[in-house]
Amino acid sequence: MGRKKIPATLITGRSFSQGIGKEYGKFSEKFAYVATSCEMNPEDMEAIGVRRGSCVRIMSKSGEIIARVVDSMQDLPRGMIFVPYGRRVNVLVSADTQGTGMPSFKGISVRIERSKESLIEEISILETKKTSEPATIKEAKVIRNVVCPFCGCLCDDLEVALQDGRIVGVENACILSLNKLINYERERIYSPIVRKDGRSDEVNLEEAVNRAAEILADSKYPIAYGWSTTSNEAIRIGVELTEKMGGVIDNTTTVCHGPTILAEEDVGISTCTLGHVMHRADLIIYWGSNALQSHARHLARYTVGSKGRFRRSRADRIMVVIDVRKTYTGRVADYFIQVEPNRDFELLKALRAALLGEELEQQVVAGVPKQSVEELADLMLNCEFGILFFGVGLTMSSGKLRNVDEAISLVADLNARTKFTIMPMRGHFNVTGANMVLAWLTGYPYAVDFSQGYPRYNPGDTSVVDILSRGDCDAALVVGADPLASFPALAAKTLCEIPLIVVDPHRTYTSEQANVVIPSAPVGIEAEGTAHRMDGVPIVLRRLIDPPAGIKSDADVLQTILNRFTELKALS
Repeated sequence: MGRKKIPATLITGRSFSQGIGKEYGKFSEKFAYVATSCEMNPEDMEAIGVRRGSCVRIMSKSGEIIARVVDSMQDLPRGMIFVPYGRRVNVLVSADTQGTGMPSFKGISVRIERSKESLIEEISILETKKTSEPATIKEAKVIRNVVCPFCGCLCDDLEVALQDGRIVGVENACILSLNKLINYERERIYSPIVRKDGRSDEVNLEEAVNRAAEILADSKYPIAYGWSTTSNEAIRIGVELTEKMGGVIDNTTTVCHGPTILAEEDVGISTCTLGHVMHRADLIIYWGSNALQSHARHLARYTVGSKGRFRRSRADRIMVVIDVRKTYTGRVADYFIQVEPNRDFELLKALRAALLGEELEQQVVAGVPKQSVEELADLMLNCEFGILFFGVGLTMSSGKLRNVDEAISLVADLNARTKFTIMPMRGHFNVTGANMVLAWLTGYPYAVDFSQGYPRYNPGDTSVVDILSRGDCDAALVVGADPLASFPALAAKTLCEIPLIVVDPHRTYTSEQANVVIPSAPVGIEAEGTAHRMDGVPIVLRRLIDPPAGIKSDADVLQTILNRFTELKALS
């Protein structure tokens, strides 16, 4: 008798454990354990005969993986599973972006069964320099008002303790920020590497730069990807380099809020700064965003936990969470509304109809009772200042930019009666800056193609996931990103088959495959630079400590590559 298979909807996403593991090191046992975990509803576990620690096989049209069942950290409904976003689960993700440049990482139809196979995670055998144990704090120098280079919140109130040129303590940081700053030395790359004919050699910076420039100069259609964990200054140089190469420059927007930008271009957007939210908002809605795990201090600094000029306490605000599952954020909300996977568009349409006073004919819309829809509409109409924060739960699921279109249009409808704004929850600390710098210099925020001698923009065609899936490019430059951990398998496969250059402070899955690896100094720790908060406010990140000998900032490395490339191509 065969093992029982059950259908399920797969949700991938960030989690505390994944974020902590990533900062501890992508090749650590801590991260490997989290990356291979699967959370399930207890009744589904019983239906296929598994328990905590058992292995399951998860199958989609794109592939299959083995994962380990762990205790669920959220209230998952029957028929839904959660696996942390990353290289392993992306085998199940289709490379079809449906013309948006954005793969669907949520709401994926899968089948799941008990597996007798043991779970083996491939860990690189390359050794790294051992990180010394934390120093005993004696007389530490404290730097105040430090900006955190983790997420789009760019919290600017951290206090960092330094001793003997190392970070030994951090105050006011969330658990994710703390792990990033304390563990910044783990899995560092200290010397440039050039790989050729299966051999890896440590070389000096000049030799690595020469090899990188040669690869780019020989290329006919290169891609330059990443840019969301570096400075605006480095991005500016990246744009100039890509223009001279005649290639495509794209940033991580293409796998997070690309559909948001397309929607904004369609219908505009009514937004504000996070300061306005802190001081004035009395209604906060999180839609498709588990902010407590993805942006851990967002609630405390800017919404329900903040102390503003006109909203002084938690009692002055109402918080609503709309999601397909009851996350940590949903548990602390005043109202939680559970929408069915891939049906956010229907719920948004119903809300707009209710706002206009139209009678809803259906008793249940997208899994939400009619009465709840009408009560939420009344709540939104009767607030003084409302804000709708939305996450990749809208952009990564079915509907994509149309979901965001409707959310923005909903806010526009509300502004006829009250004051309401909307803002995407941006992930990487400078993904907003990547969009803004590209837009300033080229007119377009991401997926910019210079192959015709001028900037062109057509997401779904000029976006990196689509280019890689078609096998069109012949070289790649990756700066501050790990696309082999975040792209669907088909796109990742092409990236492994072409000459690849990586500029990054740390070892990643992508750096392990690169032909040229150039280490750099992390912005906000060993290098200074400008970034943009998720609301578009520019913030300067300071250098806290000196980088190791010979390690330069991303901007300096890219400028050196650009200079050498210009010499090779005899460009003025």
